[in-house]
Amino acid sequence: MSVLVNQDVRRTLFGMAFPLLAGTFSMSAYTLVDTWFVSRLGTLPLAAMGFTFPVIMLLTCVAGGLGTGVTTLVSHAIGRHDAAGAARITTHGILLIIGVAVLIALAGYLTIAPVFKRMGADAETLPFIGQFMGIWYLGAVFMSLPMMGNGLLISVGDFKTASRFMILGTAVNAVLNPILIFGLLGLPALGIRGSALATVLAQAVSTSWLFLLLYKKHRLLIFAAYPVREVLASYRKIIGIGFPSILSMILMPVSAGVITTLIARFGSEAVAATGAAGRLEMVAFVIPMALGISLTPFISQNYGANRMDRIREAFAVSSRFALAYGAAVAVLFFCCAPWLANLFSQDPKVVEILVAYIRIIAFGYGMMEVHRYTGFVLTGMHKAAFATVINAIRVLVLLIPLSYLGLYWGGIHGIFIGRLATDLLAGSLGLVWIRHLCADRGLAAGGPESGSG
Repeated sequence: MSVLVNQDVRRTLFGMAFPLLAGTFSMSAYTLVDTWFVSRLGTLPLAAMGFTFPVIMLLTCVAGGLGTGVTTLVSHAIGRHDAAGAARITTHGILLIIGVAVLIALAGYLTIAPVFKRMGADAETLPFIGQFMGIWYLGAVFMSLPMMGNGLLISVGDFKTASRFMILGTAVNAVLNPILIFGLLGLPALGIRGSALATVLAQAVSTSWLFLLLYKKHRLLIFAAYPVREVLASYRKIIGIGFPSILSMILMPVSAGVITTLIARFGSEAVAATGAAGRLEMVAFVIPMALGISLTPFISQNYGANRMDRIREAFAVSSRFALAYGAAVAVLFFCCAPWLANLFSQDPKVVEILVAYIRIIAFGYGMMEVHRYTGFVLTGMHKAAFATVINAIRVLVLLIPLSYLGLYWGGIHGIFIGRLATDLLAGSLGLVWIRHLCADRGLAAGGPESGSG
């Protein structure tokens, strides 16, 4: 039986997460490295990066949602000791994700100007956006597979390779960024185009290694002529879990697009500042992200093995950790905000807005992670529709209305306060939701102040 269903819960979760720390840091460092090097080009290119973030998230979320479907089904198959089923789902899932990524990239490439104009990009920023996204879309297939591959490696227990897999792409990206942006080693200076090209090439390297790992080491990639009905059956299963996850995840870029449009009212400096702050947030979430990546396959395998007691305990352990970690990061960010802002810009307006963003929003980080963990638990228990509902509540009922209300009452600072209130309320809702789910199944409550650890 897999170690995910028969060893101590706390030890297993953190044992899975620890080897992933370097990898999750590398994954977050992708966008942070891109943003930092592009910030050397000036405020307008940095603002362009801020505008691209929601759109890039869109493809990432669609691929991530389908990848969640694949990973959940593979984890469940492993829990049942069905190696052939795991390989079949993996192979069909890769084909599905590639096809979807090509369609989205084509549509995105043809609509760059109207989409970003709608988001509030002005005539000065739009050319930089076009330069970046034109190349990014051409490599979109490579962007869509590594996230799923990382989940699959975790599902089979290959935690160290999963970490190395994420580190590889980030290292290649960090090396190529300055070379391609500034024209080092005799190459032409490509500016913001160089950042996009560096990311595409790095992800292509990661994807190539992923195929090799899945085919040679884990036998999860099978080159065989499957009957069409088998392929379609796999697609239905993947989409059955993945589609609610896509709807759930896609709310993130939708909300980010709405907030970016609101922020754009305050100028390119505001978009540049919030874009850079968003990248800093990703680094702040490195440690809880490692635990979160581990949570879905852990929940799914234990659900397949009918170990509901371990699912309850896993949520209790992860929620307590998220709250403690979030509080520590909030204090650190509040104290270090001016120094962090100056890493990305010397523009006084950019620095002022970035500092305000960090000092207000950071105090909701812990509860935001609790909300995120709620979604992982629900998805692992094959209740992806519930995960979609709870994310829809966060975005449609809380974040967007509170952001508009904050804009009306407090300008840009009011928008930040609206985000803070959203995270606190959404996290509280997640705790209550899982408690009721556990109670309905005859289990003890699973919040951070209860349950064994």
